Amino acid sequence: MVNKNSKGLGRGIDAIFQEFESPDTTLSNVEDLPLADIRPNPYQPRKSFDEAGLADLAASIRNTGVFQPIIVRKSVNGYEIITGERRFRASKLAGKETIPAIVRSFDDPAMMEIAVLENLQREDLTPLDEAQAYDTLIKKLDLTQAEVSQRLGKSRPYIANYLRLLTLPASVKQLLNEKQLSMGQARTLLSLKDKKKIPAVAKRVVAENLTVRQLEHLINQLNAGGTKPKAKSVQKSPYLQASENQLGDRFGTKVNIAQSTKGKGKIEIDFTDPNDLNRILALLDVNLD
Repeated sequence: MVNKNSKGLGRGIDAIFQEFESPDTTLSNVEDLPLADIRPNPYQPRKSFDEAGLADLAASIRNTGVFQPIIVRKSVNGYEIITGERRFRASKLAGKETIPAIVRSFDDPAMMEIAVLENLQREDLTPLDEAQAYDTLIKKLDLTQAEVSQRLGKSRPYIANYLRLLTLPASVKQLLNEKQLSMGQARTLLSLKDKKKIPAVAKRVVAENLTVRQLEHLINQLNAGGTKPKAKSVQKSPYLQASENQLGDRFGTKVNIAQSTKGKGKIEIDFTDPNDLNRILALLDVNLD
């Protein structure tokens, strides 16, 4: 089990390497290993690679070779990749038989940490890829959202908002991966009370090119039990609207602030189920145990 007080991920891949490197580690440790003896990192959360990008890299490797060695560890049969799977795949595509590599000694938790961190540093990372990476750290390394937040240097609401995307229906996840839905639209869909309606509403968002604000208005109507606008309501001040937006971003759900003419008011925070309520309470540092 990984020490939960460690901040390895927050420091980055280089820092994790330094914890395991010996003082005499130099570039002289680079050796050419047979591609046939190497396998991908079993904890790599990334399952798909851009084929066009791999083809371009393969063409470069075919002409000039691999300049940056991959990092591997010894396994029962050959080696397992720690970092550099893209270079490994492109080398195979280029018809190479060997690849420059440095052999390191890493245990399974460290392999998982590095794989997830490397995945999070991808430029083409989708919201669901990022959410899955956080979920992997929580489930496989037995971490809480707060601990993941500390290790990665990101806020707890940020982590929580991404994790909620994993509860979306498969068809909606596909729209998000295909960039037909934005992160904001996907998050807003989660505030729909009748979860069975999410796929249909998501299709409408794409078909009608609805903005996040328009989607919020639609979901408010659906949650109220109809599709017709309510009676004319009092226009909220820019201050209240901005406050609602900031609180909504923090809690990852719909927030409504109502204020009477006498100055009194109330704040309503939507939640979808007991687990969602517990998530919000944790963000408020409310402990009911």
